Amino acid sequence: MGKDSLTITDNRTGKTYEVPIEYGTMPNYGAYISGPHLHAIKASEEDFGLLVYDPGYRSTASCKSAITFIDGEKGVLRYRGFSIEDLAQNSTYLEVAYLLLYDKLPTQDELAAWQSEIKEHSMLNESIKGFLDGYRYGSHTMGMLVGVLGAESTFYPDARDVSTEHMDIHIVRLISKVATVAAFGYRHSRGKAYIYPDPDLSYCGNVLGMFFGYPGKQYHPDPVLERALELLFILHADHEQNCSASTMRVIGSSNADPYSSVAGAAAALYGPAHGGANEAVLKMLTEIKTVDNVEAYIERVKKKEVLLQGFGHAVYRNYDPRAAIIKKAAYEVFEVTGKNPLIDIALKLEQIALEDDYFVSRKLFPNVDFYSGIIYQAMGLPVDMMPVLFAIARTSGWLAQWKEMRLDEDQRIARPRQIYTGTEKRDYVPMGKR
Repeated sequence: MGKDSLTITDNRTGKTYEVPIEYGTMPNYGAYISGPHLHAIKASEEDFGLLVYDPGYRSTASCKSAITFIDGEKGVLRYRGFSIEDLAQNSTYLEVAYLLLYDKLPTQDELAAWQSEIKEHSMLNESIKGFLDGYRYGSHTMGMLVGVLGAESTFYPDARDVSTEHMDIHIVRLISKVATVAAFGYRHSRGKAYIYPDPDLSYCGNVLGMFFGYPGKQYHPDPVLERALELLFILHADHEQNCSASTMRVIGSSNADPYSSVAGAAAALYGPAHGGANEAVLKMLTEIKTVDNVEAYIERVKKKEVLLQGFGHAVYRNYDPRAAIIKKAAYEVFEVTGKNPLIDIALKLEQIALEDDYFVSRKLFPNVDFYSGIIYQAMGLPVDMMPVLFAIARTSGWLAQWKEMRLDEDQRIARPRQIYTGTEKRDYVPMGKR
């Protein structure tokens, strides 16, 4: 039987090294070698040692994590071992947030206490309204969210205390307040009066109420739309070491406060290649206009004139399991809102792409963003709010990543290496001789 190791021969020196192979919980998805073993391979005593050059970190593990498991080849997504299908069907968003953060599904009493804590901290300091009022009318709501989340740290004397004893209060504040900040930003951008959180509503019911309610009138969310929002938030809650989650860990590794770290993660999500994908899908579907134009658009995609938005993923090489769940939920939403005509174009695109060898051979399947924007639009939410809703949902995942990083004794301040490609030493030329 073979040994769990690699034997590496450095042909520069003829020296042989034995490098141990280590494993995560699931060996087929977590075999790795420790970076310092490669770094120890040197051509001479003066040599710095070998590094791995991996742009985008596609083959580099930056951490060990027990939060989210993805099998991109089979289209599997699990939070803390629970399938996303089971969680989406049976849980609320706050149940899933609790699971991500505390590695267990809450009991009824634990969930009640958790919900009560979230509601208790949902109000904002009144000065935050003044902060929001300083933004230009019509400002992008995601930009406002990033700014206000960063400013939140200045309102808490204990914000920079990132010890274990203070983790839970930071977590509760951020999960509760991110929804209120997002809703206030939305209403400010539309010139509408702020709607305060209602303690009688659920977390997702409150999000809808703060977005769509009227001052002085109690808001009663439609249960179908409320459930649809729960579903979308569950599906977006975490997704392993994506750009924004990695940003959360990198910023947090310097002992930065979690409010600033979440602001940084939200800024990463603000990028159109990350949190703006469903907006790009809607623009594409609107550009296509009718089902009759789909085949012509597909031909333009093959000629590389345009991109097929909402297909393909950095991790999945199969149908994104979240997309299948959202696709089914779309029709339940349409029963309340009326059918979004873009769904027919989307279905036709999916049908052709799943049958056409050009896309099948490239493993370009629908991802979570392909249908989520259609649902949000049907619910009356503008495209600039879609990354904001993504950020509300992802806050629990960011905080779970931050907490895990803080408790991991192996972690150090993030400091990737580089491959220097600049000029070697130069002689300085005085100004008069240049």
